[in-house]
Amino acid sequence: MNRAAFLGLLLLAHCSSPPETEVPRPSDGADPFDIPIDTATKQQVTQFLKGDNFFDVPFREPDGLGPLYIRIACSSCHTEASKGPGLVQKMVVLNADGTPSGDQSTLPFGHTVRPQVAAGATTPILPPGDPAVKTTIRVGPSVLGRGYLEAVDDSEIERVAEEQANRTDAIAGHVNRVVYTSEANPDSTFGAHANGDLLIGRFGLKARIATLDDFTADALQGDMGITNPLRPTELPNPDGLTDDAKPGVDVDADFLNDIANYLRLIAIPARRGLTDEGRQLFERVTCGVCHAPSLRTRADYPIAQLRSIDAPIYSDLLLHDMGVQLSDGIADGQANWRQWKTTPLIGLRFARSYLHDGRAGSIEEAIRMHASSGSEAGGAVRLFNALSDSERQTLIDFVSAL
Repeated sequence: MNRAAFLGLLLLAHCSSPPETEVPRPSDGADPFDIPIDTATKQQVTQFLKGDNFFDVPFREPDGLGPLYIRIACSSCHTEASKGPGLVQKMVVLNADGTPSGDQSTLPFGHTVRPQVAAGATTPILPPGDPAVKTTIRVGPSVLGRGYLEAVDDSEIERVAEEQANRTDAIAGHVNRVVYTSEANPDSTFGAHANGDLLIGRFGLKARIATLDDFTADALQGDMGITNPLRPTELPNPDGLTDDAKPGVDVDADFLNDIANYLRLIAIPARRGLTDEGRQLFERVTCGVCHAPSLRTRADYPIAQLRSIDAPIYSDLLLHDMGVQLSDGIADGQANWRQWKTTPLIGLRFARSYLHDGRAGSIEEAIRMHASSGSEAGGAVRLFNALSDSERQTLIDFVSAL
């Protein structure tokens, strides 16, 4: 059963089920993803489908696209909520020794390349012709199961960080405490956050954003030039434009929150083929220290199905030093130039490339690249290399099934 057929099943269930009954999952061996959480109610399925539709909407100039932009739709970077195929180019000024320069004035409009123009703009933001500027890419991460990440209790993230601080090996993750820079969301269902609040970051490759509504607002503004109540101003641009072809804010809070609620309701895809032997090897080589199999969620999270559960996200949501070779030279919040958030291993079996820039073409290659110079994961890679061939394959099969 493909995704379109499964969504048709959801619509049929929505039309025929009694009020607030759970929507049945497929029982025919189908392997759908980008679908609602288990036991989703009719109301939640309606929310999911509405937000999913908006997630796929391509913006045009009359809709407020631009003046600078990267992509025209959310799904351009996260097709069916999975990793890629869209990517973002980043740039940073480096010193001769490869460390970030203290002078980034060569990049007056920041570290993000915005190559597309609209609504009267004529000058894109492109890498300057300066050999000191390093250009890298970031593949759009999967957004599967992101409601589980938002539901994780702050105290859980802090607990894991404290436990790692007491380890005797190199692993020591850090919480990225970020300043909330958006405006308050008119809908405070998922938090009444005010500009300037200090929150725990958990979204983005460096955990620079704390909530899914802010994640959505940031992507609309930064990737498509779509202003919204949380991010109501156009980003600075070389042409000095302060608006686009649609005067004022481009989308309202309802539109933004519909997309955010869709993200909250996306299921963690069913995992098939996980073995006890693979799980034991995952722990033995210390993969499970950073890729924590589960974290406890809040008792008061607004989505009832995600309250007080062990969310199987396979991430500690902490920042880790991943070494020189995996660095892109860019700091973000309290994340330094070599740190990345532990990627949640959700829907990994649907991925075709791995790591933040897609440089790894296989799970094994991604594991070995964790041995980047100075990486906290170097010891784990040595333990992986010490396994027998059959044990390594068992571990790879386990990770591939997540």
